[in-house]
This record gives sequence, structure tokens and C-alpha cells, in this order.
Amino acid sequence: MTPTTGPGFAVLLTGFSGAGKSTVAEELLRRWTPQRAVTVLDGDIVRTMLSHGLSFSREDRDLNIRRIGWVAAEVVRHGGAVIIAAIAPYDGAREQARDMVEEYGVFGLVHLSTPLEVCEARDVKGLYARARTGEIASFTGVSDPYELPSRPDVVIDTSQLAVEESADAIAVYLRLRGVTLA
Repeated sequence: MTPTTGPGFAVLLTGFSGAGKSTVAEELLRRWTPQRAVTVLDGDIVRTMLSHGLSFSREDRDLNIRRIGWVAAEVVRHGGAVIIAAIAPYDGAREQARDMVEEYGVFGLVHLSTPLEVCEARDVKGLYARARTGEIASFTGVSDPYELPSRPDVVIDTSQLAVEESADAIAVYLRLRGVTLA
């Protein structure tokens, strides 16, 4: 790995379950790892390790994103790169994460605006079907809201753009903010 130059940064990929957050995160990780140390904060893994015991209430979801934002800010403070893949359904919590990271480096809020019906069609685990029957309560997009980002830095519909093109759009934004990727 070559030494990095420029500020640390975090990219928060937000959107419905099935929007492509993990897929885009994997592509970004593949591209950036040869140049930088990259930390991935995947919402499912964070909930298991860092936020175990939190419910899916609005308060706990916000706390989960604040915790993710704090961890990301600490990595960015030391010049690192962070990819966050989390539904992060509430705008206020996303903006709190932005504020924490921007204290030390660059933050990019990437809204994967993939339509709900596309996300539902991609759902191999059957989560949407279970939510529609009431088996899963507080499921974002079905029985719980997703607030559109008030200040997205990049908006991508993964049903319209390939994963490589999605990663390219994020890289363009970061370069405009002074982040060196290669």
C-alpha cells in the first residue's frame, strides 16, 4: 500500500434495503485498498458488534448512526478512509454523522435512490415479504419511513447505473473535494 496524501474521508451510502449499498461498498473497497487503508462500517455488522441490543425504534436507529459517525470521525481524524453502508433512514442522524466527520476531513453522503419496487425485487432473503405480512415490524420503506436526504452529495439509482459507474460518480465527488484516490 502506498502512503496517502490529502484528507481522511468517509462516504455514507444510504438507501433502502436492497438499494446496492453493500455492492457499491465492495467495489469502492476493491478500488481504494491498493492506495489507502480503508475501514468498512457495514450496518448489519455494526449492529451485531457495536450496537448490539439496540431496537429498531427511531431513537435507537439514530443512536446507531451517531455511533457509526463517531467511529468514522475517529478514523478520518487519523487520515483514514471509511465506507459506511447503512440504511440510515433519518436525515437528522445522517447530518450528525456528517458534522462529526467534517470536523476532521471530507464527508460524502451518497443516496442510493433505487426505487423501492426494485429493492423489493432484489430481496433474496424475503425481508420485504415478511415486513408486508407484519412478521417484521418497523421495516424501512414498508412500515417505517425513509427520509430523503436534505443534502446528498451524490445521488445514484443503481437500477440505472452499473456498480462501476456508481463508484466512478463517488470518486468524481471525492476528487472535487480534494481527496486523492490514486
